[in-house]
Amino acid sequence: MQTERLFEIIYILLQKKKVTASELAEHFGVSRRTICRDIDTLSLTNIPIYAEKGKGGGISLMPEFVLNKSILSEQEQDEILSALQSLSSIQSDDTNKTLQKLSAIFDKTTTNWLEVDFSGWSYENDFFNDFKHAILERRIIEFDYYNSYGDKAFRRVEPVQLWFKSKSWYLKGFCLNKKDMRLYKLSRIKNLAVTDEHFSERGSLVVSGNPVPSPFQEYQNATIKFRIEPEMAYRVYDDFYENIVEKQADGSFIVTVTWQGDEWLNGYVLSYGKYIEVLEPAHIRKAIKENAIEISKKYL
Repeated sequence: MQTERLFEIIYILLQKKKVTASELAEHFGVSRRTICRDIDTLSLTNIPIYAEKGKGGGISLMPEFVLNKSILSEQEQDEILSALQSLSSIQSDDTNKTLQKLSAIFDKTTTNWLEVDFSGWSYENDFFNDFKHAILERRIIEFDYYNSYGDKAFRRVEPVQLWFKSKSWYLKGFCLNKKDMRLYKLSRIKNLAVTDEHFSERGSLVVSGNPVPSPFQEYQNATIKFRIEPEMAYRVYDDFYENIVEKQADGSFIVTVTWQGDEWLNGYVLSYGKYIEVLEPAHIRKAIKENAIEISKKYL
């Protein structure tokens, strides 16, 4: 506790230049005498700290004092502060404290050049903080999980990693129920609880287990060609890189991608409504057609 207080006294002095013993005592919730002992301790460790008595006096560091930062170049210092500032968007107190301390050490004022929010529109930021602490502290988590069929199951998991893939967040972790490394889509996780139970690191991060049955599952990593009508031009440039898009004379677009031909693909095609057509391969075109027929039967 004293060591943390001593470091924070230095950070405060780097930022404020001069403070009184009474101000420090109130800040830390200790006596003025304790602060005086802390100042003596810092002085004995060759920190150039001194105190001035009387009106306008206080505790200060010698103007030339800086903490040892020569191991990092100016560019590296800027990169570290910029990265921490981006991470502060998840409203982590730990990140904000670290950012403030490093800013003081580097004697820099950070510029808010980038805003990153890890949460989706329907998530609270604390949701991500819970995962972060559970992963870093190796705590078992518990939650209800809804599979592709909407069935709910209780899961106990050793969380390993948060993973962002194809516009969705996933949790990679060892499922204690299935005794296997699994992948969970965050939007299907409900009633998350971080327990006080700790776990040891496992060797393999390979996700196994049987995939959810799907009429598309045998068509993995297929090269797919779409024709998209001009009305969806705004989505074409949102969803695809320019080098895989061919604009046609009539204003439509031919897009060629290499995707997994799973159930997700069917939902993606449906999201374009009548403005998209799968041109090839034939087996995925057929699967999309059969799904469309099944959907149309519900409206007869």
